[in-house]
Amino acid sequence: VQLQASGGGLVQAGGSLRLSCAASGPTFSSYVMGWFRQAPGLEREFVAAISESGSLKYYSESESVKGRFTIARDNAKNTVYLQMNSLKPEDTAVYYCGAARDGSIYYTSGSEYSSWGQGTQVTVSS
Repeated sequence: VQLQASGGGLVQAGGSLRLSCAASGPTFSSYVMGWFRQAPGLEREFVAAISESGSLKYYSESESVKGRFTIARDNAKNTVYLQMNSLKPEDTAVYYCGAARDGSIYYTSGSEYSSWGQGTQVTVSS
């Protein structure tokens, strides 16, 4: 599956953004989908994942994400979303979507994801 992330941009602290990740191919609904982010000089960080049907979701237990981000998917549109609210400057990063076949939403290292989007830059100004 090929992935194309979009929706990033520059936003003021407290604002919102919705990221989208469009997938090609007929088997999108067979993949666990996840969002990760990477800030300059830091390691890639798990943000959220959603099961194949969308019925299960798992979020980073980091207090920096909890309660502000929501992951969703629309299998009819082959798209996964990340709604980000109450954005903070520390959310500034490149956000990547990934796909894991026969995966688990609890895979947080990223190594289990076989496909990645190109990343979309999110910049939050203070």
